[in-house]
Amino acid sequence: MWLFNRKGPSGFSASSTAEEVTDGIDGTGLTAIVTGATSGIGTETTRVLAKRGVHVVMGVRNMAAGKDVKEAIVKEIPAAKVDAKELDLSSMASVRKFASDFNSSGRPLNVLINNAGIMATPFMLSKDNIELQFATNHIGHFLLTHLLLDTMKKTAKRSKKEGRIVNVSSEAHRYSYREGIRFDKINDQSGYHSFASYGQSKLANVLHANVLARRLKEDGVEITANSLHPGSIVTNLSRHLGIVNGLVSKIGRFVLKNVQQGAATTCYVALHPQVKGISGEYFSDCNLAKASSQGQDADLARKLWDFSMKFIK
Repeated sequence: MWLFNRKGPSGFSASSTAEEVTDGIDGTGLTAIVTGATSGIGTETTRVLAKRGVHVVMGVRNMAAGKDVKEAIVKEIPAAKVDAKELDLSSMASVRKFASDFNSSGRPLNVLINNAGIMATPFMLSKDNIELQFATNHIGHFLLTHLLLDTMKKTAKRSKKEGRIVNVSSEAHRYSYREGIRFDKINDQSGYHSFASYGQSKLANVLHANVLARRLKEDGVEITANSLHPGSIVTNLSRHLGIVNGLVSKIGRFVLKNVQQGAATTCYVALHPQVKGISGEYFSDCNLAKASSQGQDADLARKLWDFSMKFIK
């Protein structure tokens, strides 16, 4: 579609690919963690970052799939540095183990990409008895970021290079429940709506990044935190949507982004020099965009932060 080719101030558009937006960027010496790296834009993000010289640690739930992705990337890019480590974001015990292992490895951490997600699932509870989409898409990433932050701060200080935290959200954050975050009804099955619950978790991704940005600035730490909409993409995220999934598969290639385009904004926010020093913002199509009014609500963001901290203590 011609709209995909309309470039924004960054010089990129909805049709730009992850390779195009990182062309000429040397990521040698950087280490990144990418969650949900065994499919879709997570895999492409990992591949392109590795191609630019970044050492990528994939946080994956399925280690067999992680091994396959790693082997495919190394086959294409022999010099690629890619590792796969087990990470189930719906389990706080798994998140704690992953973070503990990484922190104790002594590795630096320059970039954290909170990419993994599930979408519009039937009502289920996580292993920690939290509604599954909120647990996986938000709480798991909130805890992971919390546990890795000291390592990121030390890396930024030692390397004199800006650290970046990237939350992959969605335009679906605009379609959460009316109150935004249902603090008193997170596990309420009777009022559960699968897509509104997905929107709630994606709104949480935006709000999380906003508070992180403010706190990091107050601490005087050279780490930015931003959220983004990758675009509407043909991936397996829509597998729980029944007939909609069938339509997405059939017509998606004509009106939606492909995976290479879908990973572009993530790679842009994670690596591009144009984003240096920018924090607490929302990106779409590799350009600055505006989140919803709820996504810009500082009071709602602070309330979510306090609410989330209670879960992870």
